[in-house]
Amino acid sequence: MKERERLPELLVPAGGREQLESAILYGADAVYMGGPELSLRTACEGFSGEELGLAVADAHTAGVRVYYCLNAMPYDAQLPAVEAVLERLPGMGVDGLIAADPGVIWLAKKHCPSVPLHLSTQAHSVNGAAVAFWREAGVERINLARELGFKQIRALAEAFPGVDFEVFVHGAMCLALSGHCLLSAWVNNRPANQGRCTQPCRFEYRGLSLLVEEQKRSGEALWEIREGEAFSGFWAPQDLCLLRYVGCLADLGVRALKLEGRTKSGGYVAQIADVYRTALDRHARREAGGSDCGKVEISTAALLEELFHTASRPLSTGFFLPRRRVEAPPAGLLPRPVVARLAEPEGDGWRVQVRSPWSSDREASVLVPGMRRPALLPGAYRLENHRGERVDLLHPGMEGVLHCEIDGLGKGLYVRA
Repeated sequence: MKERERLPELLVPAGGREQLESAILYGADAVYMGGPELSLRTACEGFSGEELGLAVADAHTAGVRVYYCLNAMPYDAQLPAVEAVLERLPGMGVDGLIAADPGVIWLAKKHCPSVPLHLSTQAHSVNGAAVAFWREAGVERINLARELGFKQIRALAEAFPGVDFEVFVHGAMCLALSGHCLLSAWVNNRPANQGRCTQPCRFEYRGLSLLVEEQKRSGEALWEIREGEAFSGFWAPQDLCLLRYVGCLADLGVRALKLEGRTKSGGYVAQIADVYRTALDRHARREAGGSDCGKVEISTAALLEELFHTASRPLSTGFFLPRRRVEAPPAGLLPRPVVARLAEPEGDGWRVQVRSPWSSDREASVLVPGMRRPALLPGAYRLENHRGERVDLLHPGMEGVLHCEIDGLGKGLYVRA
């Protein structure tokens, strides 16, 4: 699509091989990934050695760029491992290195000067002086802090028209400044800035002597407490969702819109990538002349509903609109789990990898890129086990066969019920 040349890059997480394939299939312009260590996501599969080279080759074949994350804050003892990774990167063909620590950036200029430098949101860039500093340091792209609002982002974009700015538009938000949190290190001896955050802000607690009002604001609730049967979660922030504002960010000249979620499943990546790809392409068509170009226009409400199916927490605009935060709790909507992934054609059907319990008496839908959701109605499809025997229920971890009359199915598509 020619219009995409004028759009921000859609930057999608790829925590493992399946997530990478999903990101490519569902519309990513670029993906970001890391190794098993030093990339702030030790819980995800990651890529290292030969795996990274193969992943980059597959992405490039599909026209998708790859950025490698080395955005932990390493201690001296970890610097030899950092240097070993940096020395290998040029041969892997990555399109950029995402880093936050000044020492890592200094080492990158020494060991892999040909690899473009991208500044992680962990560096917490919030003002023009910081932008100028990092540009002089050789950084080509800056991921602005999540704490910035629309007016601040606009001011930076106008003041530095030649700078590639990147903005997070969807995913988990941190209780601290872009991840600079010591809760996990203090509670579980697992430091967040080493990629080992256990997210104690999302744990549930029972207050023995709990105060939720500040001294000089008597009567004003400081935190919203969501009560459980015996324990409560009261630090957990909502998830970020700037779906309504992707066009606004595009018009500002923001170079990349980033989706959070390297520890998420391939099914999650597929759904959020499909939603934001659709929203960006819709904006491009409108900018090109106000025509839908023969396509069925998908409403923002429908796109938000799609995101609700993936949400485990209420969605919010966070700090983007600080004085009128827009919240979008999925009231009345339950997450619809991904039940299977299409693996290979099998006769007149498709072999599927089952991810959640799948009963043939449930209505399901296939997640086809472009927000197409053809329905699988009970009685209009059938399930078989790996022996070819008709069954009413497939269990997680099994392989089975789906028979249906839907055309245009392909490897890697997901089924949601």
